[in-house]
Amino acid sequence: MAINGIKRRLGFSGEGRAVRFLKKNGYKIAERNFKTPFGEVDIIASKGQVLAFIEVKTRTSDAFGQPNEAVRGDRRRRYINAARYYFSGRTIDVVVRFDIIEVYKGGINHIENAFTA
Repeated sequence: MAINGIKRRLGFSGEGRAVRFLKKNGYKIAERNFKTPFGEVDIIASKGQVLAFIEVKTRTSDAFGQPNEAVRGDRRRRYINAARYYFSGRTIDVVVRFDIIEVYKGGINHIENAFTA
């Protein structure tokens, strides 16, 4: 199997684990793999008055650093623009948050407010 196929399977598996984690912790999944002109948002989930745009990073090792370290400038801007796109034409009264979920070394680390707009 090609490397891209392996990465895709790993990413999809990590997203599934993240969704189960979120549901177990009281979140409702609004969207999964939400496509926009700016790119794809892995998960959009709500809990109370918070709507979180969540990037899931799955790693099998720390050879390339911590998973959250891969979410930098361009990726953050993509998520911010995707959130603006999500709200265009909608009136929703929520607090918007940008989170990262690391699926790593058999565990899950949910970083709330990982970055701001």
